[in-house]
This record gives sequence, C-alpha cells and structure tokens, in this order.
Amino acid sequence: MKNDAPCILDQTNASRKTLDLIADKWTILVLFALRNGKRRFAELRREISGVTEKMLIQTLRDLERDGIVARKVYPTVPPKVEYSISELGWSLAPVLDAISDWSYGNLGKVFAARAAYEKKRVREENSFCKEYVR
Repeated sequence: MKNDAPCILDQTNASRKTLDLIADKWTILVLFALRNGKRRFAELRREISGVTEKMLIQTLRDLERDGIVARKVYPTVPPKVEYSISELGWSLAPVLDAISDWSYGNLGKVFAARAAYEKKRVREENSFCKEYVR
C-alpha cells in the first residue's frame, strides 16, 4: 500500500464507511437475492433465511441511500415497491463472486479448523479443571 493512500484501518477514513456497508452479512445476502432480478420486500424476506423484518428494512434503506440498490414505487393501491441492483451495485458482482467462490471452496477447511479449535479448547479446559481441583 502506498504511504499516501487512505488507510482503511482508520475509523475516521471515509472509505471505511463503504467497507462497513459491503462487508455486512445482510448486504451480501440481499445483493445475492437481487442478482436474479427485481424483488418485492416480501419476496426478499422469504428468500433470505433468518433475516428479520427490521434488519431487512434497514439494510435496504442503507443500500438505497448509498446507491447500491434502486427502489421503485409504483402508484397503485396498495403501493407496489420493487428493489433491484443499481449500476453501481452491479460493480460489486466480481466481489460477490469472489466471496461466494471462496466460501464454497474453503467450506471443508473452515469446518475442520472449527472442529480442531473446539477439540483443543475442550482439552485445555479439562486440563485447567484438573489442575484447579488439585
């Protein structure tokens, strides 16, 4: 990294705000859901397992505010609202692809690391308990 480049590790750096947005779990899942086309709120809620209504509303507002997602309101009764990925949002497609590829490609390694960690933690905990009891 160049010395004069903004440091993303600095919380006051403006680029940190965009990182905070795109590194959010719900942001990534919303964008994956919208990759196949426009969706209404209820469709997104059904498609994204585990998201609460409040979290989905907040995520969509943040994405719309930052120009990542477009929101279209149709003048009908009741109102019809659709969400889609904006042109700026589509520029994240290679990043989403890389995240997805990494996730699927390393799933086994991550699970193996978790299992090894838990085994080590239990061993250390048991060792501590035996020493404490003495």
